[in-house]
Amino acid sequence: MASTLKDQIQSDLTEAIRAQDGTTVSTLRLVLTAVTRAETAGDEHVELDDDQVLAVIGTEVKRRVEAAATYADAGREDRAVTERAEQAVLERYLPAALSDDELATAVAEEVAAALAAGKEGKAATGVVIKAVRARAGAGTDGRRIADAVNAALA
Repeated sequence: MASTLKDQIQSDLTEAIRAQDGTTVSTLRLVLTAVTRAETAGDEHVELDDDQVLAVIGTEVKRRVEAAATYADAGREDRAVTERAEQAVLERYLPAALSDDELATAVAEEVAAALAAGKEGKAATGVVIKAVRARAGAGTDGRRIADAVNAALA
C-alpha cells in the first residue's frame, strides 16, 4: 500500500521549490531520503505505509531536537535556530500530541485497567505504557508517556 503521506511530502516539496523556501526544501529532501533509505533497507524494497513514514519523521524530529540542544550548549545559537526551523517543518506532518490533561486522563484510565487485571510493579508499567502509547499515537513523545506512567505508578 503506497503512502499518501509520502506523496503529500513530495507535493509539498514541489511547492516549496516553487516558493524558493530553502529551509523547507532541504528539510523535505532529507526526510524523503530517510524514507527511501528505510524502504530499501533489508533484503528487498518495501513501500512504507503512513504509520511507518510517521515513525521516520518522528525519528528525524528527535534528531533535530537533540542537535538543537547540542548546538545551543556549545554556543552555536545560529545552528540551533536552523535545527529548530527544520524541526518545525517536520512537525507539520506529525499528529498533534496529547495535552497534559489528556495524557494524565489516559494514564489514569490505563493504570486502573492494569491494576484491575492484577498487574503490579514492572509488569503494570509495561502494560500501561503500551496501552497509553497506542491511545496517544505518534505525536506524543515516548519519554513524556513513560514519565507520566512512572509517576502514576510510584
